[in-house]
Amino acid sequence: MSKRTKFPKVFWVANGIEVLERFAYYGIYMSFGIYLQQLGFSKGDLGIIQSIFLLLSYLTPLISGTIADKYGFKKVLIVAYLAYLPSILLLIITQSFSGIALTMLSIGFAAGIFKPLISATVRATTDSTNKTLGFGIFYAMVNLGASFGPIVMGKLRAMSWDYVFYTAAGTILLMFIVTLLFYKEPPREIEGVTLKKKFQDMAEALSDVKFLTFIILLGVFFWLPFWAFFNVLPVYINDYLDTANLYNSVKGILGEAVTNFISSQEDDVWKINAEAISHTGYIIIVFQLIVSRIFEKRAAIPSFLLGLLIASAGFIVLGISVTSTASLVFLGVFLFAVGEMISSPRIQEYIMWIAPKEKAGLYMGTNFLATAIGALLSGAYTGLLGSFEKSGNPQNIMYTLAVHTVIGIVAIWIFTKTLGEFKERTE
Repeated sequence: MSKRTKFPKVFWVANGIEVLERFAYYGIYMSFGIYLQQLGFSKGDLGIIQSIFLLLSYLTPLISGTIADKYGFKKVLIVAYLAYLPSILLLIITQSFSGIALTMLSIGFAAGIFKPLISATVRATTDSTNKTLGFGIFYAMVNLGASFGPIVMGKLRAMSWDYVFYTAAGTILLMFIVTLLFYKEPPREIEGVTLKKKFQDMAEALSDVKFLTFIILLGVFFWLPFWAFFNVLPVYINDYLDTANLYNSVKGILGEAVTNFISSQEDDVWKINAEAISHTGYIIIVFQLIVSRIFEKRAAIPSFLLGLLIASAGFIVLGISVTSTASLVFLGVFLFAVGEMISSPRIQEYIMWIAPKEKAGLYMGTNFLATAIGALLSGAYTGLLGSFEKSGNPQNIMYTLAVHTVIGIVAIWIFTKTLGEFKERTE
């Protein structure tokens, strides 16, 4: 094995920016379902906003990735911040359904401008000797921000929702300053081509029926249940589990000080904040690098499918937690996290490494089409949760997601066996 190349300074600066952005993004996103229900809106209403928010977050990179390839990552990062900041502040003054929907759409658009730029920076600053470790570090940083965002915002929303939005806005301002002062454009070839040519290149990539089919399969059978997990779990825990009992269970293991940090008092009763435990970030922080090392030399697609199988087991355990022991929710989240740690960075790395290096932003943008498909459809599961709730069986949402994921494993396996896998590049 060749010696692993050292990561340059911009690699670490970019990962630091990613931590801050995920802190703000997930701090709002994971609390949003609880916020909307407190305003009196239904789970069906929540599902609609989740879909348009996530769709814009993952459709916009189809444009921003191509623009960044031409004009440079740093310039487009600054544009993203200028769109992000006022959009977040608007949440303080609007509480109508249409107003909130439009505001979240604006935040999704700003997040979409940002999304492909850091991963493309990682791609531009890694090579065949450090690519798996590099993406593992990147994914760990994503989850560092995604873990602490909901924890901090859960504490703040117990005092005032305005504190949540001001904190998120302040984080975006800090990102702006860091980027302006410390982010240096990574060494790479910036193509001197028109935006029209970029779209033609993208159309050419998507004209490959095999590649397009693969993107659609990823959207429907990986990204859809992936986003449904994060869409439904905060309200699932908040509405159907005894969070006071969960508080006592966690306090017995982690102690009062740590447990209070992820909890709030309501009528003199301590309860776990649902958004603080309804994500995988705190697990991925600990285990992602270990998992990346384990799967560093293993084939991408078999690893990806194994991750999906483990995630489906997590859905089943989350369903059981409502009708059996509430603390099983932690096992369910852990199993899903293990599946995510195996599948998500591996499939993103896989797609990036079938791309020419100078077209990293373009291919990452095309990859976001798969995520956009899953995002658009994922809100339907939030509405379905409302239907299961009315029938008295909210746990059925998790069993449905487990079946969905298993069908996806079979579909992708058939695809690779009949049409073959894509060839990864070595440089």
